[in-house]
Amino acid sequence: MIRGNERKDIFLDEEDKQRFCDILKEKMRNGEFTVYALCIMDNHAHLLLKVENDRLANIMKRINTSYAYYYNKKYQRVGHVFQDRFKSEAIENESYLLAAIRYIHNNPVKAGMVKAPRHYKWSSYGSYTGRGSLEDDIIEKNMVLEMFSSEKGKAVELFVEYMNQLNNDTFIECEEEEKNKTILCEKDAREFVDTYLKGKGLHWGMLNVRANYEIRNEIIKELKEKSNLSIRQIAGLLGINKNTVLKV
Repeated sequence: MIRGNERKDIFLDEEDKQRFCDILKEKMRNGEFTVYALCIMDNHAHLLLKVENDRLANIMKRINTSYAYYYNKKYQRVGHVFQDRFKSEAIENESYLLAAIRYIHNNPVKAGMVKAPRHYKWSSYGSYTGRGSLEDDIIEKNMVLEMFSSEKGKAVELFVEYMNQLNNDTFIECEEEEKNKTILCEKDAREFVDTYLKGKGLHWGMLNVRANYEIRNEIIKELKEKSNLSIRQIAGLLGINKNTVLKV
């Protein structure tokens, strides 16, 4: 997993997400790694890779460096784009592999961005089902599908069923970073803001009145600290510009 520095959004629009996919495709050409699953969110991305010869650190450095160069040039900025290097976890067996893929594909669901994995454009879920927008040559899906059935149609059917099972999958950042989060999705965030405003004798329509900016900024700080929401999601929820959220 790679995450934006200070948890800031680093995939701000579809062009950014597509550029990250293009970089992956470029780096894959020498055959050093294979991508089994992918999900690009606003402030982080999950990758499930098979890497040859213990070269993961080198591969991720080249991917991150290429994207950071693109990002800094596009947005006319300098400095770190990513928080630390990356976080990784070894896949021990087939059941763990499938659970990891399910976790990656359900990341947007757990973040409250969509209701089902199939609704999120920037993951490899659609590559497995044949209904995605990612280029098929990025994702190596045949090995995984064959774990479900040797017949392709049946394999896809069983894959979809497995991806949509209720689960408590936790990987990498969930255990160490999410345990202190109390606001887990946009619905929780909306309820939090409702309660906060009522406690101040305010309503949503008064949130962006200049006299209430201090209260609005306190809400932004709370959402940044206690929620999984990205900058874009917080801005959308509060009806404000992303730059306003970034500055708080």
